[in-house]
This record gives sequence, C-alpha cells and structure tokens, in this order.
Amino acid sequence: MKVKLLLLLCLVTLGLSSCKKDTIVQDTPNRTIIYTIQPQDWVPYPDGKGFKAITKLPEVDELNVDIEGILVYLDHPEDVNSYIQLPYVYNGYSYSYKQVVGGITVEIQTSEYSTVRPTKPDGPIRMKVVLIPSKDVT
Repeated sequence: MKVKLLLLLCLVTLGLSSCKKDTIVQDTPNRTIIYTIQPQDWVPYPDGKGFKAITKLPEVDELNVDIEGILVYLDHPEDVNSYIQLPYVYNGYSYSYKQVVGGITVEIQTSEYSTVRPTKPDGPIRMKVVLIPSKDVT
C-alpha cells in the first residue's frame, strides 16, 4: 500500500511540476531624446521677467501629450555632466516646461519671491526628454 501511495505521489508531483506557465509581457520601451538649446533660441518675455525656448521635436506627438508621460531634464547649472529634472528653482530663477504637439517649450522666469531678473543663457544647454508609454484605460 505504501509503495502504491508513494508511486501515486511521485506521479502527481511530476505531473504538476511539468506544467509551465508562460507569461508574455510585450513592453514598449521609453524613448529618450537629447536636444541642445542654443543661446539664440531664447526669446525674452515682454515684461522682462523671463525667457522661453521653443524646441521642435517631431517625436512628441498627440499621444505623448494627451496620454503618455513626458519628463524633461536640463544640464545642471553647476555641473554640466549631470541633469536636473524640471521644474526646479535655482538662484532665484524658476525653470519649467510646457509640452505641446511637436515640441517642448522651456521657460526661465523670476521665481515667486525673487527680485532677480533672469539673464539669457550665454551657452548651449542640453535638454533630455524622456517619452514614457502608457495605456489609455478609459
């Protein structure tokens, strides 16, 4: 009787272990765009409280703007070998961005409690844009 029970237990264990569950994940990877904003790309605001640079990025489409995620980084003001994510405030300047179909607008403005007026950047600034895919669940 013990032999039959042991044999049955071995068969059940072998049968259960041979079943394999396959999980197929179709992952759409993030896309990263590196763009350089040149000094002449900065346009002053009429009130003198800031500048904006309109970048043309055809990779930023309606799906990115409406459903997916967009992250924007600029060269760090003190260390050009690293990036800092927007929005942020540095030395009384507020750095932010707007996402539109076909590009990103980067803005440098006087921060809320600062009296310092921003100056136009005098050198190129690297911008990293990360497009994060997402599914619409509506």
